[in-house]
Amino acid sequence: MKAVIYEVFNAPPQLKEVPDPTPEAHGVVVKVMATGVCRSDWHGWVGHDADIQPPHVPGHELAGVVAAVGKDVTRWKSGDRVTVPFVGGCGACPQCDSGNQQVCDHQFQPGFTHWGSFAEYVSIHRADTNLVRLPDTLDFPAAASLGCRFITSFRAVVDQGRTSAGQWVAVHGCGGVGLSAIMIANAIGANVVAIDISEDALRLAKDLGAVAAVNAAQVANVAEAVIEITKGGAHVSLDALGHPTTCFNSISNLRKRGKHVQVGLLLAEQSTPAIPMAKVIAHELEIIGSHGMQAHRYDALLAMIESGNLKPEKLIGRAITLEQSIDALVNMNKFEVAGVTVITEF
Repeated sequence: MKAVIYEVFNAPPQLKEVPDPTPEAHGVVVKVMATGVCRSDWHGWVGHDADIQPPHVPGHELAGVVAAVGKDVTRWKSGDRVTVPFVGGCGACPQCDSGNQQVCDHQFQPGFTHWGSFAEYVSIHRADTNLVRLPDTLDFPAAASLGCRFITSFRAVVDQGRTSAGQWVAVHGCGGVGLSAIMIANAIGANVVAIDISEDALRLAKDLGAVAAVNAAQVANVAEAVIEITKGGAHVSLDALGHPTTCFNSISNLRKRGKHVQVGLLLAEQSTPAIPMAKVIAHELEIIGSHGMQAHRYDALLAMIESGNLKPEKLIGRAITLEQSIDALVNMNKFEVAGVTVITEF
């Protein structure tokens, strides 16, 4: 099969012919019909993820068709249209038993713990626990755009942030995760303030439902700007980028007893950001992590999509070929493209 592979961290990946995967006894092989290009893939390529051992094929935001089935799989057959969370559960540990596969003690992640979906085929483990059936009405590019961004944002806004109608939500960083969060918060009736340094990203954020926008490159104090717009601060605030500055601002712009949800990855030298702890204590703020979403929670998200309340296809900024994904991956940290980039030609 064709795949994008890198032999060394930070070295340009190459498009090569590599052996087709075979399914584990408990897994399947999926023919990839579309897959997103994500900042997490960039983090892996530069060497921020200890699970990756080159040579490596990135990619974890995939949608496709089951092509081969392991002997112990009972729920899936060849031809099924599927997607998968970027964090897969083992199905047997205490976390999985409690329904929290997103923090499985023995989790796997395509594109990190094993070769991913920047390829014609990808192996998915523990299929009966982790695969998600796609409705016929959802096409593969839109399904791939759910990836780790839409589903991560859904859990962050709905399950972790416990956002409700009428609340103020601040979203720091309007890339794929942030734009997804804006759509979801808007769909459940919250009022969203979008924060970014790109006017293009902020325009898209307002098109997707944000009621106000703050250009962090043009205001002296982001937190004060959000507090003024919301007349007291956000009830829920997300760092959807993953940077010490956006993390600090997200906590600082909360109203009393508000919730900060950390969604964007803070890795390497940025892994221990400064936190306004005096305010956290005095205002009884909550700091919450959010790490993907379980396969069994997709039903709620897919129901909102099928009803027309959420339109993930609006997030797609561009569709590219597998070969073009090399340039998209290595330049991911430049934030040159608004929305989600999806590979649709293999």
